[in-house]
Amino acid sequence: MVETSARLLKLLSLLQTHRQWSGGELSSRLGVSTRTVRRDVERLRELGYTVHAVAGASGYRLGAGSSLPPLLLDDEEAVAVAVGLRTAAGGTVTGIEDSSMRALAKLERVLPSRLRHRVRALQSMTVPMTAGGPEVDPDTLTVIAAACRDHESLRFDYRTHDGGRSRRLAEPYRLVTTGRRRYLVAYDTDRADWRTFRLDRLHLRTPNGPRFAPRDPPDTGLAGYTSHAISTAPYRYQGRFTVHAPAATVTERIAPTTGTIEPIDAQTCMLTCGSNSLDELALWVALIGTPFTAHEPPELVEHIRTLATRLAEATAPPPSSPTESAPERDR
Repeated sequence: MVETSARLLKLLSLLQTHRQWSGGELSSRLGVSTRTVRRDVERLRELGYTVHAVAGASGYRLGAGSSLPPLLLDDEEAVAVAVGLRTAAGGTVTGIEDSSMRALAKLERVLPSRLRHRVRALQSMTVPMTAGGPEVDPDTLTVIAAACRDHESLRFDYRTHDGGRSRRLAEPYRLVTTGRRRYLVAYDTDRADWRTFRLDRLHLRTPNGPRFAPRDPPDTGLAGYTSHAISTAPYRYQGRFTVHAPAATVTERIAPTTGTIEPIDAQTCMLTCGSNSLDELALWVALIGTPFTAHEPPELVEHIRTLATRLAEATAPPPSSPTESAPERDR
């Protein structure tokens, strides 16, 4: 009986980590006959697990049941889930904090003592720096994610960075998160171009629009594309700089929402960023702390020269007063 129970747990673990297994694969992994595999699958079904038999392939896959059966997690997976729930509790999705804490409490009750100590040590020794980003309704997230998956157009009202409002019809492609904010990358059908939308500025209209044939994405590196869009597009000036430092070094010093970094060679990289102020743009890049060369916009190059003169004059010694400069006379 103990051997059978252990085999059932191993079978369930295999089904939970692979989309589909053939009977022969399961037989080989478990060291039993395919007939025994079939009996074990039936036992799992009796326990409430939905195990589908794949027609014509003598295969099996785990399906979604009417209730949530127990999950099998190894040590690393259990710790990862616990840490993820703790992180989600301080996230930017409206209402997810309470549900994350409830799930974490349930998980901690069934964790072995050795894992519970690991999780609590990590939590107690970590001090979160909450970003205080704008919150997003979880229903909005799930509706948009489903529309991306099912290729359904979205209708929504959108508020731009300057407070303007517009109604959009877009073909959603992917959700992108920076940790502090969440974005939708979508093809705007009215503007016939790709756009990036902040989810906290988006209000969905129902129902969704018509289904569409997926387009090729605007860039193979969607994270880089989104970084460039949100760090330059909303601003009056778009700056381009050669930074004389490795891309990895510069990446450590700036957030993906403030600039895009592309390696040129091992020692230099290209930085693209935006601002509504030439002074702010020049000083922000200077504060990265590495040498740089400004290329665009043209007015920025001249502005940096003027700014450099102004800063140099601020460090000049004050002129001497007549009393201080007059030589002493012999008495």
